[in-house]
Amino acid sequence: MKKAAIYAQSYAISSEAEILKLLNVLEKNNIEFCIENKFYKLLIQQKVLEDKHTCFKSFDDLDNTYDIMFTIGGDGTFLRSVTHIRDLNIPILGINTGRLGFLATVPKDTIEESINHVLNGEYTLQERFLLTIKTEPSIKDLKELDFALNEVTIAKKNTTSMIGVKTYLNNEYLTNYWADGLIISTPTGSTGYSLSCNGPVILPDSKNMVVTPIAPHNLNARPIVISDETKIQLEVDSREKSYLISLDSRVTTVPKNTKIFIEKTSYTIKSILPKNQSFLKTLRSKLLWGEDIRNKTNL
Repeated sequence: MKKAAIYAQSYAISSEAEILKLLNVLEKNNIEFCIENKFYKLLIQQKVLEDKHTCFKSFDDLDNTYDIMFTIGGDGTFLRSVTHIRDLNIPILGINTGRLGFLATVPKDTIEESINHVLNGEYTLQERFLLTIKTEPSIKDLKELDFALNEVTIAKKNTTSMIGVKTYLNNEYLTNYWADGLIISTPTGSTGYSLSCNGPVILPDSKNMVVTPIAPHNLNARPIVISDETKIQLEVDSREKSYLISLDSRVTTVPKNTKIFIEKTSYTIKSILPKNQSFLKTLRSKLLWGEDIRNKTNL
């Protein structure tokens, strides 16, 4: 590792100790680093750092000479960082300064240990596909940032009434979901909004997507797991003149006659998992699953 990018959001400024710990480890190992511009200005204002480091503002300032991106915050920060990386193939290591995360998996007290594992090649890369969206007619706000790592969500707007979402898989009609909305989730997003709507947990390396209705009127409407090669088309019927499309946390209002086309992207995001971390370990802790009883008895 020779060159790193660092991304965080404003609330991470309260994690001064963790930020300095990360920078100290990088400097000790002679790793060049570049900090996201808005966060860097906050660090200077708060006198956490001096004005002597380089920074980046957007995707256009990064390239594939970067060996890694560190995120400081939670899973939301990790998701935001993806808008800067896109198809540059820069692996991400998420340092968690809040509650335990599925994406930001490195706890505060293992920052140096985890980075040393990475430097020693003691890690695995998890490839996570994204979803890309196109619309007819085209929506300006969705032209550049037309992708999501967690999920694409269709939701009602300014109404208590349900919306109808006609759903087609590979051009074949599936059903018309009458609900508050519909979630199209990747395996990465299966532990997010979809899970809170009774969707299944899918391991990160699974080649699937999940279609999960939000508060469906028909109680027989259940989440459905489909191949990640599936091409999805959605048509929305609403009493209102518009509805919402959310790509992870980025929300856009679109007219109700807009058709939506969703499929997986041609590129993936790589998340770094040091050897002292694992998805199943995080899953047990995050979902508060108990240990197998056989591990605690003589059975």
